[in-house]
This record gives sequence, structure tokens and C-alpha cells, in this order.
Amino acid sequence: MKYIFKEIKQCEMCNDKSNSHYKIGQRFNKSQGLFPRKKTGLTVTVNKCSNCGLIYSNPMPIPLDILDHYGVLPKDYWKPEYFNILPDIEYLKSEIAKYIDIHASPKVLDIGSGIGKMMKAFIDNGFDAYGIEPSPSFIEMAVNKMKIPKERLQCVQVEDAEFEENFFDLITFGAVFEHLYHPSIALKRALRWLRPGGLVKIQVPSANWLTAKFLNIWYKITFQDNCTNLSPMHTPYHLYEFSLKSFRKNAELNGYEIVGVHYEICDTFLPRIFDRIIKPIMKKTNTGMEIYLLLRKPL
Repeated sequence: MKYIFKEIKQCEMCNDKSNSHYKIGQRFNKSQGLFPRKKTGLTVTVNKCSNCGLIYSNPMPIPLDILDHYGVLPKDYWKPEYFNILPDIEYLKSEIAKYIDIHASPKVLDIGSGIGKMMKAFIDNGFDAYGIEPSPSFIEMAVNKMKIPKERLQCVQVEDAEFEENFFDLITFGAVFEHLYHPSIALKRALRWLRPGGLVKIQVPSANWLTAKFLNIWYKITFQDNCTNLSPMHTPYHLYEFSLKSFRKNAELNGYEIVGVHYEICDTFLPRIFDRIIKPIMKKTNTGMEIYLLLRKPL
């Protein structure tokens, strides 16, 4: 793959100047394992914003063709079990029902809709669903397998999508926000499409994930200048990790309020023998793998 390496001069979420941020370590363009010093490859420096806690690479590797990252068949991007189960949105419905009427066929936009699983779940629950997805092969599967109406999908990146202002009641970024090169700009754009009082649901990797901290400590005590954060040049192509403070600072810039926060433990990726100890610690300290946020546009 060929990349342009862009120098990052300020934090994407809070606009803090990057010259005050600190280095976490180097990240290879491949899986690193416990002993990355034995490997060769291309690396970028991973930094952490000292103002809001956003983790990012500097320089940022940007592929010459975005399809070099995402122009793959769905079966090559997801595990087989992914295709067989639709998301259960009952918890989401109960969460958003505090702010919008879920029985009035609310309009929802799923940004990064993939093969249309979330859209299908919304449609089955009475929502008026639309989607944005830049991968043609994903859209093809959404139409053919999930039976999503083709006219409800835009095959574009979020930066190039067009919708009416104040059109949607709910916008979701499901495991996509960390893939966007300019997440704050994308969020600002989405807020324009959202009606006053509408909601944005975002799922992102946490900058405070305990497993990553353990592995980074291992690299330090074994005198390896590496970190496990991010994967900007290999699957799943994560460009950022976020903290709650990242969104609090961004809310000051983009004019929304945070009305819901949930930390998800997910898999520890450690030997199972440690799960009984580590998972309760993650739950108690909010150091799980992901953060789910509910944002609200002011009335």
C-alpha cells in the first residue's frame, strides 16, 4: 500500500497544539506481538493529547486510495459469525426513548453502515433508516442479503454525503468514528443533519483500555520503543482512541451535550485465567475496551 504521511499539528478533538503532546511509542504496520524488536516494517509515532487524552499517530498515514483499506469483500473483513446475528437494539431504544418518540417512525442515519445489519435492525423496529457506506462491496451485500432499499444508501465517505439540515432524529457512528481522519469535522457535519434535540450515538475504542496499558508496560520493561495502541496501517485500521474528556472538550467546540456514557469491557485479549481478576477491575475503573456515548443537539 502507498501512503501520504501527514504531520498532525493540533488535536482533532480539542485543537490543542501537538507540540505539547507526549509520545507513547512506535506502532508497526502489522501485528507486533510481545517482541516487536525482532520484526521489521514501517512505523509511526503514537502520541497522546495532554489536554483531552486523544491517542493518535503523528505523522498520520493516509492511503492514496481509501479502498486500499476498505475495498475488500465483507467475508475478508469480518469473521463468519458476524453475518448471522442482527444487533439487539432494545437497550438503545430504551436509552433514546427519554429524548425522542421511538413510536413515531423516527428518522435514523447509520454512518458506516457496512452490510446493513444495524439498518435492518432499525427498519424491523419501525425506524425510517438511511445509511452511509464508502465500500461498494459492503453496500452490495446490504442490498442483496439484508434487503436494504438501495435508494436509502449513499456510497460515499461521510465528508461527501449530502442530507437536508435538521432531517434526522438519531445518527449513529457504530465502530466507525475511529476510522475517520477528521472525526470532529464529521461530527460537526452530522450535527447539521440532526434536528434540534436529536441524538448522536457513538461507539469508540477507549484510550484508557487496561489491556493496552499492561502491554505497553511490558514493552517498557523489556526496553522496546513500541506501543499497542492503534492500527493505522493494518486491520482494523484504527486511527484514534478516545477518552470521555476528548468528547467533553469537543462538545465545547461543536455545541452538543453528553447525555449518556457507558464503558464496555469486551474481550481482554489476555489468557482466560486472568479474566476473573481483570474484568472486575476494568468494570470498576472504567478501563474497558470501548466507550459508548450519547450526544444531544441543543433545542
